[in-house]
Amino acid sequence: MTTSASSLPSSPDSGAFSVVTVNVNGIRAAVKHRSENNLGMLPWLEAAAPDVVLMQEVRATDALARKALQPALDAGWHLSHAESELKGRAGVAILSRQEPAAVRVGFGSDEFDVAGRYLEADFDFGGDTVTAASLYLPTGAALTEDPKDVEKYEEKLRFLQAFGPYLDKLLAAGGQTVVAGDWNIAPDERDIKNWKGNRKNAGFLPHEREWVAAQLDAGWTDLSRTHHGDVAGPYAWWSWRGKAFDNDAGWRIDYHLATPALAERLRTTWVDRAGAYDLRWSDHAPVTAVFD
Repeated sequence: MTTSASSLPSSPDSGAFSVVTVNVNGIRAAVKHRSENNLGMLPWLEAAAPDVVLMQEVRATDALARKALQPALDAGWHLSHAESELKGRAGVAILSRQEPAAVRVGFGSDEFDVAGRYLEADFDFGGDTVTAASLYLPTGAALTEDPKDVEKYEEKLRFLQAFGPYLDKLLAAGGQTVVAGDWNIAPDERDIKNWKGNRKNAGFLPHEREWVAAQLDAGWTDLSRTHHGDVAGPYAWWSWRGKAFDNDAGWRIDYHLATPALAERLRTTWVDRAGAYDLRWSDHAPVTAVFD
């Protein structure tokens, strides 16, 4: 039986609220204690006690996602989920302490609204409506003669062309909105450890970075970059392969973009980087933003 939200652990500061984004790399694997040290997403959730968790790459049906997260749901958390029509692919979800006032799937695209790429929900924080959206932008590929690369390249390009105007609409509405997730684009050289070696790779192609820059020029605020300033990273994704994590050879492709009305309420933001390689429950680390 599902208990009330009052059973949830209380926030460290009731006057603030936190929005976390994390690519879970498969919700069932993340919950099944991928780490040999018997850690996983659920112990992290209990310890971190966020208000909203925006998840990407859920890669499960709604029934399977709820089954994996049942202990959290029994403790009072609420799950909103947009699965992909392609089995075992993509999928975005929002796990929240409070029940959303409204939930919307997609952004008006016939192609991508059924692909588990975008989900947004409205919450009441201190009497204000705050919209939090989970985004999983296509990975894409460098444009080569390989038909598979061409397909992935063009898919990502179509997404950017369709999603940009929707971001403009959210910005023009003047509300308190945060769009966060796995953008699969590192905005600039500070956001990849080995940026020189990735100049021709998906996620750091010129047109991709120009697209992100256009969103920032339009008025969106990159919360992590604004808070941390002109520093390398902080990275939130590292390949499982080799010593990428140990050497902090990562990418900053997981981040929050906020409208001006919400960005001015930012208190702090950080990457919840695991203490060691074998303590990770995803190849992405949770990124937290706390607002007043």
